[in-house]
Amino acid sequence: MSAYSANRRRILSLWLPRLPIDRIKRKVGSDNEELDKPPSVVVAKQHNAILIYALDELAVRAGLSIGLPLANARAICPELTVFDADEVADRKTLEDIADWCDRFTPLVALDPPHGLYLDITGCAHLFGGERALLQIMSGALSRRGFAVSAAIASTSICARTLTRHSSGQIIADGEEAEAVSPLPVSALGAGDAITSGLRRAGLKTIGDVASRGRHEITARFGAHFTALLAQALGQGDAPISPRKPLPDYIVEKRFPEPVATDTVIAMNLSALAAMLVTAMDKQGKGARRLEASFFRTDGAVRTISVDTGRPVTKTDMIDRLFRERLDALNDPLDPGFGFDLIRLSASRTEIVVQQQRDLDANVHDNDELSALIDRIAARIGGKRVVVHLPQDTHIPERAVMAVAAQHHLAAAAQAAWPERIESEPPLRPLRLFDRPEPIKVPFATVPDGPPHQFTWRRVTHAVVRVEGPERIAMEWWKQNGDGPTRDYFRIEDEAGLRFWIFRDGLYESEPADAEGEPAPVRWFVHGLFA
Repeated sequence: MSAYSANRRRILSLWLPRLPIDRIKRKVGSDNEELDKPPSVVVAKQHNAILIYALDELAVRAGLSIGLPLANARAICPELTVFDADEVADRKTLEDIADWCDRFTPLVALDPPHGLYLDITGCAHLFGGERALLQIMSGALSRRGFAVSAAIASTSICARTLTRHSSGQIIADGEEAEAVSPLPVSALGAGDAITSGLRRAGLKTIGDVASRGRHEITARFGAHFTALLAQALGQGDAPISPRKPLPDYIVEKRFPEPVATDTVIAMNLSALAAMLVTAMDKQGKGARRLEASFFRTDGAVRTISVDTGRPVTKTDMIDRLFRERLDALNDPLDPGFGFDLIRLSASRTEIVVQQQRDLDANVHDNDELSALIDRIAARIGGKRVVVHLPQDTHIPERAVMAVAAQHHLAAAAQAAWPERIESEPPLRPLRLFDRPEPIKVPFATVPDGPPHQFTWRRVTHAVVRVEGPERIAMEWWKQNGDGPTRDYFRIEDEAGLRFWIFRDGLYESEPADAEGEPAPVRWFVHGLFA
């Protein structure tokens, strides 16, 4: 047995060698006349030449291969059907298949361009063992029109190497070297340059390479290839990088017959919520982020997530949040022919701090406010429910920051805002524009006086009362803080409207522009008083 067997994982590698052409055939339809003309290939421009990127079984039988120029392929097979490569669509299809694989294990990683890794450690028995799991996945993908090669081993590289040669192999821990030794060196996927170099050196199989000294291989082909070889032989391992982090808690329900009605779906989601709350309660935790995943029988997966401001520990609250979220979906949850698996997970949890809730009215008020924010956020989105926090700056448009209420409610309650002076008018307007709006000032008192009139939104306002100026210089120690100095004025016109305007720059005192001329002085309205 291998020295690494004590903690060795089990990795299932999936390879879809004809993903681009299989995707196109699924999209166009197998009954399309264009696809009835054999064979079919996908081409892409590489090195200023149009080469075959993927091909179907009929093209292989006709003597075509990946990397063959399109002109040569047409000479061999004049009736060739050609499609253009679309790597973005291929990537999307691979990610959709990865979503479908989540039903078997939450640890799914991409192996670009056309492969996947699944960490099935400890979960294969749920599907009848590794052999049964391999057959289930391969059969399901084959029925959906994909050519697939799959293998299971204790290292990802070993499993991947096996899929490039044959499908359906399951290698026990410690038998990796024996399994991969007879395979050609191209199965390692080390690149054309290294593969050609090995063959020129007379090393045609992985076993030939393994028989040579490691220092010789490293000196010739680099340490990366040596590590790749060791992993293929089962003498080392490298962790896979799952697409999604493993949730803290997961509960799921599989159905022998697909469910499609809203009532049954809601009932099962509520039962899962109760199971999740029970599991979290044992460790004194509550959920801050919840995800419900619905797996359709046709392979499509829909995931709905909700965030909470405080750790949730009650089943009815989870039910209410998901009900609000599902009711507000622009794209309703479509069960198709039904869901055969529903999963509920808590991807982020926190320890619940117990508080005296019977006597403290403030605690009840905070709980109700937090619950209200969670419900509104579930319906319209968490980014649309905000609170404002003061910032340590004197620049007006930067003095307040809008943040998500769910995550900053406590900070907003404890924030210290500048207090208004009794019997004094407010120093800042009730309404502050996101962007100051320019105004036209025909003349003003020089060097730092207010305007006598100004035009804003094509309306001219005569100034009757003025307070100011309040001079604010830009923060030079911050990025882009070298802007002109501002002089702010509180202005009242003849109709009683009160404005907060400023002059952007000082007359004949600001730095010159790129041409050496004095920088122009501009006026803006920044807000309106009540």
